[in-house]
Amino acid sequence: MPAAASPIPRATPAWVSSPLHRAITLALTEARKAAGMTQRDLAAKLAKPQSFVSKIEAVERSLSIIEFVDWCEAVSVEPETLLANVRSNGLS
Repeated sequence: MPAAASPIPRATPAWVSSPLHRAITLALTEARKAAGMTQRDLAAKLAKPQSFVSKIEAVERSLSIIEFVDWCEAVSVEPETLLANVRSNGLS
């Protein structure tokens, strides 16, 4: 029986290693928690599965700008405020 083929290695997307992306993700996670919401609560508010929130917070998936704004609105944080806070912490 022939050996199974090895998966083709893929380059890591630039956003995965970006300190700015990680800082924004952390800020989104902190905003959710500050709103007293579980991942399941937020997912329900966004009409998404809980795994959507989990993958964002684990930096396994990136957000579109629309998803970012929807997340911010769901946790009652202005998108501009969240980004300004990230920038004031030295990331831009």
